[in-house]
Amino acid sequence: MANLNWKPFVYGGMASIVAEFGTFPIDLTKTRLQVQGQTHCMEVRYRGMFHALFRIGQEEGIRALYSGISPALLRQASYGTIKIGTYNTLKNLFVSHPEEETMVINVFCGVVSGVLSSSLANPTDVLKIRMQAQGSLLQGSMMSNFINIYQTEGTRGLWRGVIPTAQRAAIVVGVELPVYDISKKHLIHSGLMGDTVLTHFISSFTCGLAGALASNPVDVVRTRMMNQRVLAGNPLYKGTLDGLMQTWKNEGFFALYKGFWPNWLRLGPWNIIFFMTFEQLKKLSL
Repeated sequence: MANLNWKPFVYGGMASIVAEFGTFPIDLTKTRLQVQGQTHCMEVRYRGMFHALFRIGQEEGIRALYSGISPALLRQASYGTIKIGTYNTLKNLFVSHPEEETMVINVFCGVVSGVLSSSLANPTDVLKIRMQAQGSLLQGSMMSNFINIYQTEGTRGLWRGVIPTAQRAAIVVGVELPVYDISKKHLIHSGLMGDTVLTHFISSFTCGLAGALASNPVDVVRTRMMNQRVLAGNPLYKGTLDGLMQTWKNEGFFALYKGFWPNWLRLGPWNIIFFMTFEQLKKLSL
């Protein structure tokens, strides 16, 4: 542990915060689109991502597009730091040089780091989802809303949806980080391009698309589970599989891909901003 490299942890957190702030309004529209159709959100208010952006800005104000930004940045400061730091640390335990990395090793490291980081950061994700979904209906500061969730729903309220969150993170991180690393390695070894900004751009765009395709169904269920309040009686969804089946049965298969375009249009730019920022931070001589 004495040789633990702190740079991936710090750089990962910093790059995650930059990427989150730059793409947050897209993430908010994705959340609003995904909770449409849920029992207490039956009204179809938004016809798509751009319509949602326009309507939210018109009816609730431009600041509403950043509802939940505080817990989102806090989440990335914790989630992004642990995720990238753990991923790189685990890889270094298996291989000594990047050339020795394989897809199997990278996927394993990605899944473990995704589950660990998302589980620890779950309370900030719960609050972010509720502030995004409910907008101006959720009053008060970030800390007061944390306390309110704890007082009304207990500790379980702060970790509501932790299982689908960890499952989604396992899928997203287990796909995105390995795809980025492998794409970057093959582009460089092909001789077509070096370790350049263009290489980072292409690799990050590819991993964003792969992550969105793999994770969207679980992301829909995760969002709905976090948005539901359980003060009395049974929850609408008993678990991830139940949520997937109920959504498919009640709204059709493609309901599992609600919010796909904003999800991809967020994951694409998010990954591009993140990896390009991260790669530049790695070049700092500290």
